[in-house]
Amino acid sequence: MVPLRLALPILSAVVLGLGTPMAAGQDFPMRPIRIITSSAGSGSDFASRQIAQGLAASLGQPVIVENRPSAIAAETAAKALPDGYTLLLDSNSLWLTPLIQKMPYDVLRDFSPVTLASISPNVLAVHPPVAANSVTELIALAKAKPGALNYGSTGTGSSQHLAAELFKFMAGVNLVHVPYKGIAQALTDLFSGEIHVLFPNVASATPHLKAGRLKALAVTSVEPSPLVPGVPSVASSGLPGFEWLGRSGIFAAGKPPQPVIDRLNREIVRVIHLPDVKEKFLNIGVQTFGNSPAEFTATVQSEIVRMSKVIKAAGIRAN
Repeated sequence: MVPLRLALPILSAVVLGLGTPMAAGQDFPMRPIRIITSSAGSGSDFASRQIAQGLAASLGQPVIVENRPSAIAAETAAKALPDGYTLLLDSNSLWLTPLIQKMPYDVLRDFSPVTLASISPNVLAVHPPVAANSVTELIALAKAKPGALNYGSTGTGSSQHLAAELFKFMAGVNLVHVPYKGIAQALTDLFSGEIHVLFPNVASATPHLKAGRLKALAVTSVEPSPLVPGVPSVASSGLPGFEWLGRSGIFAAGKPPQPVIDRLNREIVRVIHLPDVKEKFLNIGVQTFGNSPAEFTATVQSEIVRMSKVIKAAGIRAN
C-alpha cells in the first residue's frame, strides 16, 4: 500500500494531467501568434491581415503576419513548434504542389487543418469569336477538332492549369496547354485570339467581363456564384460533377493539442463571418467560408485523391 503522504502528490499529478487539454484551450494564447503567408500584397496576405486583426481583438494577444515566398512560407511553418502559436494561411497549392514535385513537407503530417477560410471559382472564358456559347458547345467543338483549341495558364500547377486539365479529364477533350509568366499576358492573348480558352480567377476576369472583352461560358463552382452574377456553372451546363475552387485555409504548425485547434477554429470562423470582413473579401472576388477542422481535413484529402488522378493522367510534372 502506498503511504498517504506519497499518494496525495501522485493523485494531484494525475488530476492535473487529466485537466491539461482543457487548460490548454482555456489558457491559450499566452503570447503573440504569427500567421505565415505569401508575399506582401497578395490575396493571401490580404486575408491573413483581416484574420489577424480580428483574432488579436478577440484573443487579447498580438497576431503578427509574416510574409515569405510561397514555398518558403510552408517550409518555415512546417518546422515551427507544434503549440498553436504558428499558423499558415495558404491555398490549394499547399496540398496539390506535392503531387507535381517533391516538397519538404507533408501537409497532413506536418500541419493541422484549422478551417477553410475562403473560396473563389474560376471563370471558363473563351475568345469571343470562338464558335461556342455554352459548355456543351465548347466540348462538342473540342471533340470535333482534337488539338485545334488551346488554353492559357500562368504555368505548371497554377489554378488556371489545373482547372483546365480537370475540364479536359472529365470532358474527354484535347486542349493544348500554353503557359505564360503572368495572367495579364494570357488575357491579352485571349483577347487577340492567340489562345482560345482561359480559366482566370474572378478578380482577374471581372473587369474584362464588364467591358465585354471576354465571353464567359460558366463558373467552376458546383452552383452559380454570386461573384459572377448570371453565369451558370460548368456542372449545370454540360459537365455534371465538375468543380474547381480556389481554396485558402488556415493550418497550425504540427499537431497542437485539440483544445487549442478548437479555440483557433472558433475564433477564426467568427472573424471571417463578421459582415465587414465578408464584404472586404467579396470586394476582391472571394467568398469567406469557415468550417470545422474535420471538414477542412476531409476537403483536403478529397481534393488530393481527385486531382492526383487528373495530374497522373495528364503527366504533369514540374519543369
